Amino acid sequence: MRLPRATACLVLFATGAGAAEPVHLASHRAVYDLSLAQSGGTRAVESARGRIVIDFSGDACKGYTMQTRQVTVLDSGETGSRTSDLRNTTFESADGRSYRFKVSTLLNGTPGQSVDGTAETAADALKVRLKEPKRDGFQASGEVLFPTLHMRRLIETARAGQTTLSVKVYDGTDDGRKVYDTLAVIGRPATTASAKAESDRDKPLREGEMAGMTHWPVTLSYFTSGAGERTPIYVLTFDLYENGVSGNLRLDYGEFAVAGNLSRLDKLPAATDCKS
Repeated sequence: MRLPRATACLVLFATGAGAAEPVHLASHRAVYDLSLAQSGGTRAVESARGRIVIDFSGDACKGYTMQTRQVTVLDSGETGSRTSDLRNTTFESADGRSYRFKVSTLLNGTPGQSVDGTAETAADALKVRLKEPKRDGFQASGEVLFPTLHMRRLIETARAGQTTLSVKVYDGTDDGRKVYDTLAVIGRPATTASAKAESDRDKPLREGEMAGMTHWPVTLSYFTSGAGERTPIYVLTFDLYENGVSGNLRLDYGEFAVAGNLSRLDKLPAATDCKS
């Protein structure tokens, strides 16, 4: 049973409107409560619970810092109970060209592999330097996006009325050496809260300005880099709101899927405009 990896780019706030308008990000804190949505296969997960907490801060002048923690408890009759505690701290420059990352993992309280490094993109190439798990480095050709720039592109694509976005993404997770192919499929926009929503699910999205805000259903698949037909490593589905908030979250890892209920959403004061 493969435990979930850190989800570093689930939710971002944005302000502004119009397809040509730049996406402006604001500081926020989002909390998702996790539960089992689906299970199958030979080693079925019988229950799942946990929480994802995302703290995002920064601006278009100084760059963006994100701290993500995901604690997941999986229960199975075959393997018993397993608790995964993933912590991911990143900094991404405002232009999306440089990236610092540190990822740590606990499995049933025992430290797992840590990843620590930096990455840069220039001239259609990615260059990564790792401190952990060992001093190493590698390069990848082609355009590669870091998580915050990827989310900004996704918001721009949805605003422009386009239905797909296919890009390579590097986030420093796993062993720090993987560049992922991603495919986002974007559905038609809506302006009212989903009629399927339960009364206690994603409550912050049905209050105040969020209640009637335009949003799009998004299916975001991650693949191992390569050619030919491939099965996604995992699939993230969510409703992407016009200001960047994500609701109706579902993380599908193949053998099982986990639903995330947005139970708390704190929007902090917006950053001031960049000064020359």
